[in-house]
Formats: sequence, structure tokens, C-alpha cells
Amino acid sequence: MEYMDLWYALLADETRAALDLGVALLAIFFSFMIGLIIGGAVIFLSKGFIFNKKMSEAKGEVEKSLEASKIEAKEVLAEARKEANKVRSDAENEVRERRMEITKQETRMTQRAEVLESKIEALDERERDLQKRHKDVDNNLAQIEELKKEEMKKLEMVAGMTTDAAKASLMEMMEAELSGEYTRRMREWEDEVRHGADEKARDILVTTIQRNASDLVSETTVSTVTLPSDEMKGRLIGREGRNIKALEQATGVELIIDDTPEAVTLSAFDPVRREIARQTLNKLIMDGRIHPARIEELAQKAKEEVEATILAAGEQAAYQAGVHGLRLEVLKVLGRLKYRTSYGQNVLNHSVEVARLAGMIAGELKVNISIAKRAGLLHDIGKALDHNIEGTHAQIGADFVRPFEKSPEVVAGIVEHHFETGTAGIWGFLTSAADAISSARPGARRESLENYLKRLRDLEEIADSFSGVEKSYAIQAGREIRILVKPEEVDDLAAMRMARDIVQKIEEGLEYPGQIKVTVLRETRAVDYAK
Repeated sequence: MEYMDLWYALLADETRAALDLGVALLAIFFSFMIGLIIGGAVIFLSKGFIFNKKMSEAKGEVEKSLEASKIEAKEVLAEARKEANKVRSDAENEVRERRMEITKQETRMTQRAEVLESKIEALDERERDLQKRHKDVDNNLAQIEELKKEEMKKLEMVAGMTTDAAKASLMEMMEAELSGEYTRRMREWEDEVRHGADEKARDILVTTIQRNASDLVSETTVSTVTLPSDEMKGRLIGREGRNIKALEQATGVELIIDDTPEAVTLSAFDPVRREIARQTLNKLIMDGRIHPARIEELAQKAKEEVEATILAAGEQAAYQAGVHGLRLEVLKVLGRLKYRTSYGQNVLNHSVEVARLAGMIAGELKVNISIAKRAGLLHDIGKALDHNIEGTHAQIGADFVRPFEKSPEVVAGIVEHHFETGTAGIWGFLTSAADAISSARPGARRESLENYLKRLRDLEEIADSFSGVEKSYAIQAGREIRILVKPEEVDDLAAMRMARDIVQKIEEGLEYPGQIKVTVLRETRAVDYAK
């Protein structure tokens, strides 16, 4: 019991202590809360006081600003009124000045209108005066026309000619005078042009000819085969002519065996076939076995050899001319010209020579030398094909070369070198000049006596066909013709016209190598006798 009472006593002390501690804590908490409340109230009251103080101060500032704004507004209003009054005054002054200026302009316009009215009246008066004068002029013209007609009638009566006849006579006189003047002027112009052109052409041609060296004798194609004996003729003919028939059939040529001793003649229009036949015949003569089978065998071998020779000749010609890049088909046809001649001149050698000359002329003219050489080498290639194709050799050659040649200038030089197209450019003229130099040089060509005499006769006949010609003479192997005219019928100007007309007729009607000089001579002789 004592222990229990002691425990209760201890417990009561602890409880009281705890209660005292709790009461103390609550007192502290409430004191803290009351402090907070009192502090917040003090702060709130102090802030409210400060706010009221600031509000009163702001209200005072606002009132002061309002007073200042009112004062400033009054000043601005007064200034604005003053400025408005000034602007209104200036506007009134400007309006007043404008009105004065408008009044002055109206006055000036009125004065100008009055001046214009006076001028219009003066112009009307002048127009009436001009109309009156125009009527007077018309009347005077009518009178003059009448007087003119009367005078013309009097002149017709005096002259014994009508007006139309007089006009015709006057026109004839004027035409004769103008014709003479025209001829004189044309002569002067021709002399001026010829002087410059001849000097330049002479320099180019002389330089070109001097740079080129050619043989005087050209190679010609032979068509006669020499036999070892006349006995060979019988063997060539064979029994019942079978050998000669086999040879003609294999080669396409005609074998002529006549009375010519130890020789036979081969006749064919195609020179290549004639060459194949010649080689076949030589092989037969050397072999000695002459029968149809052997003839066909040797003819085939000769054909292959000739074709190889043709290709080699074409390649050699291109090499000599300095032309590269030709197609194989073109070289084969070009080589065929080895067996073609023109007036005794070998056409392949002539083509190589033309290529060289064309290149030299092109060098002098400062144009493409390669194109000029190419056109010169191929200009006569149509002569290797004209046996089977219709047309001129220039056109045939151009048509053949065109598919293989990329340069149109080369084709133009080929087709235009004989001026058959009607138009010609620089390549046609250049190729034609080189062709003429190669053909016309001494020793280059020969022609038959019949053709030579015929050309001379044709030249003289053309000259004699002109009125006023007394006599004509073809001289210098047909390279010049001299015409003597009747001086009483042909004057100096007419002689010039005649020379030009004869040249034109020769160019249109004759074929000739090189050029022909036409000289018209007019001589007046005065003869008298002393008695």
C-alpha cells in the first residue's frame, strides 16, 4: 500500500509537472499569437497612415499639375488664336493678290483676243486678195497656153515637122548622145576595174606558174599492140575466129586485125577495158597458148592487175597532190583517169597539176589551201564515169563525190569549174583558173588539124557576121582574132562595143582551150593627089 501510495504520489507530481509545462506552453503560444496580432495591427495601422499620407501628397501634386495644365492650356489657346489670326490674315492677303492677278490675266486675255480678231480679219482680207490673184494667174496661164499653141503652129509651119516628129528627132539625138556617153563611161569604168584586177590576177597567176614545174610532153594512152610476126595474127583469129571472139567477149573491146605489119589495133570507148585487153593480148603473145579457156583466164588476171594499178595510181595521185583522207571508192575512180586523155593530155596527171596550181592560187588569195587542192584533184573525176552516165563530166563528178565528201566547197568547185550552173563562187573560179593554166600552157595539149582549122573558121565567121567589119584574121594558133572595120561606118565607141559583143558571142558559141584575144582595129586614111 505504501508502495502504491508512493507511486500515486510520484505520478501526481509528474502529472502536475506536465500540466504546468502544458499550461506554460499554451501561455507562451497565446502570448506569441497575441504579439503577432498586435504587431500586424500596428503594421497595418502604420501602413494605412503612410498610405493616407501618400494619398494626400499625391492629391496635392495632382491639384498642382491641374493648375499648371490649366495655365499652360490658356497660354496654348492664346497662342493658337494668335496663329489662327495670322494664318487667316495671310490667306486673305493671298486671296486678294490672286484676285488681282486673275484680273490682270483677264485683261491681257481680252487684249489678246482683240489682237487675234484683228489678225483674223487681216488674214481673211489677204485670202480674198490671194484668191483674186489666183484667178488672175489662171487667166494668164490660159493666155500663155493659147500663145504657146499659136507659136507651136507657127514653128511647125516654118520647120515643116509636126510636134511628134520633132520629139522623135530630139529623142534620137538624145539617145545617140547618151549612148556615146554611156559607152565612154563604161570604158572608163572597165579600165579602172581592169587595171586593179589585172594587176592582182597577174601577180597571182605569174607567182603560181613560176612555182609550178611540169613536163611539156604528157603521157598518152596507146591502143596498138606490136606482134612478133604476122603469123601471130592467124593464131589470134583462131579457127573460124573463135579466139578473136573469145578475146572480144572477155575484154569488151574490138580487135582490129588489118594489113598493118606486125601490129593489131584495140578499139573501145572505155580506156580501162582497152588497157585490160592490151595486157591480156601481151600475156597471150608471151605465153603462146592461145585458146578460149586460156584467154578467159589471162583476161581475169589482167583485170585484177589493172584494178590494182588503178587503185595504186589513185593513191599515188592523192599523195602527189597533197590530198589526204579520200575514200577508197573515190581513189578507185580517180585512178581510172590514168587511162583517160584529153587533147593528148593525161587526165590524171592534169588533175594532180590542177590540184597543185589551185593550192598555190589559194595560198596567194589567203583562202583554205586544203579545200582548193581537193577540188582541183577531183574536178575531172566525172570523166572516168561519163561513158555510162548522161550529163556533163562536171555534174557527173559532183554527183559522185557528194556522198563521200563532207565539205560542200569541194563539191561546188567541181560542179562550177566550167560555169555550167549559171552561178559560181570563189571555189568554182579558183578551180577553173587552175584548170585553164594546166590546159593552156605550151605543150600540154594537142588537137587534130580538123578541129584546129574548124575553130579558126568559126572565129572568122563570128567576126564577119557583125555589120561594119571589113576583114577578120585569126592569128597565133587561134588565140587572137583581129578585126578590121570600116572607119566611115564604125566610130571609136562603136568599135569598143563591137569587141565586147564579139567576145560574148565567142564565149556562147565556141569551145576552145585557154582564152582568145579580140582586137578591133579602126584606121582612117586621108589620100589626095597633087596635079
